[in-house]
Amino acid sequence: MAKKIGLKEAISIGIGGMVGGGIFAVLGLAVALAEGGTPISFLIAGLIALITSYSYVKLSLKYPDRGGTVKFVNQGFGKGVFSGGINNLLWVSYIIMLSLYASAFGSYAPNLLALTNDVALDGHIYASIIVVFATAINYYSISVVGKIEAYAVIIKLIILLAFVGFGIYGLFGNPHLSQLSPENWESPFKLLTAGMVIFVAYEGFELIANAAPDIENPEKNIPRAYYWSVIFVIFLYVIIAIITVGSLAFSQIATAQDYVLAEAAKPMLGKVGFTIITVAALISTFSAINASLYGGTKVNYEISEDDELPHEFTSKLWNQPIGLMVTAVLTLILVNTLKLESISTAGSVGFLLIFAVVNFTGFKLSKELNANRIIPVIGFVFCLIAMIALLVQHFSVSQSDVYIALGIILFCFLFEFIYKQTEKSKGF
Repeated sequence: MAKKIGLKEAISIGIGGMVGGGIFAVLGLAVALAEGGTPISFLIAGLIALITSYSYVKLSLKYPDRGGTVKFVNQGFGKGVFSGGINNLLWVSYIIMLSLYASAFGSYAPNLLALTNDVALDGHIYASIIVVFATAINYYSISVVGKIEAYAVIIKLIILLAFVGFGIYGLFGNPHLSQLSPENWESPFKLLTAGMVIFVAYEGFELIANAAPDIENPEKNIPRAYYWSVIFVIFLYVIIAIITVGSLAFSQIATAQDYVLAEAAKPMLGKVGFTIITVAALISTFSAINASLYGGTKVNYEISEDDELPHEFTSKLWNQPIGLMVTAVLTLILVNTLKLESISTAGSVGFLLIFAVVNFTGFKLSKELNANRIIPVIGFVFCLIAMIALLVQHFSVSQSDVYIALGIILFCFLFEFIYKQTEKSKGF
């Protein structure tokens, strides 16, 4: 029998999934959009994640399956073009997240060692190298991936909690603390859209669903794992946002947007603090890439087994599903062609749509799940409103980001429709 997962391990899966590369990648972006209201934006995004976690709790208890979100969508809508399109979007969203983490790694790494005189080129080189390295580890041994995750979660949490401790102390008497006052907040609509751009920093709680079959005492521990991990991360992100905005001038944050968390450690700990947070960012983003490669490959395999992707994806290459190589190659293409904001927007739009569908599934199956019908409806409506608000606001700023996000969604459904039609014509 496989060893059962206890409450601590289940919570660490949720926290590890969320506190990966997300906070390091999108914090500067959030401040650029929300300014003094950045903590509010993180709170808004966190509350949507928390409401959505209710549907995940009920679905995980009723349908514990290593397919997680893929199985929930199929359970709610059957195996058709719609569920296939959403599940394909989940896989593509994993690739987008991988690109986001790799981009963050590429932003932080040149601060320790510059390879050329071009910072942008260094970023692309580092981002590409880390994806290739993580892919090689996934090919070498899945158990090594697990060990890296176990240590990385502990290291990054210790460093981030230390940052919080020193950061709160450093806020006393800091002249930039006034930046947090309401007059420095952006409009409520912008606070909402900023929260949605950085929503990707919360999506990792859904990984608990994949572990649900192995969690001991599931009736008690599955709800606790979801709720406690999301609530802990909300508090952590809001405090980090408060420290960052209260420690640095907006001009400094704008200059160091891609590695702002390391810059925020300077007022308290100087160059040593900058270096420690940079190392933490590299460890976190590397572990997130490792885990997301593994998770993305599993999702790809599950979808293929459910006949929502070509069966060729169940084939193996070098003793691993072929989806691992496809996922890695697509990640390399995305991280070297899209800007950070485009990647973050596309990832957030994808996960907001996926979570809206999971919430609707929770509402649709509420009788079978013995669930409150109102909470999934609230989650569904909030996810849709947030997604539409993000698209509307971004259309006025960067139309290309909106076209990229919508194009990815359309491609996922179009691909599924063509695949199903092809299978029908073959007589399957």
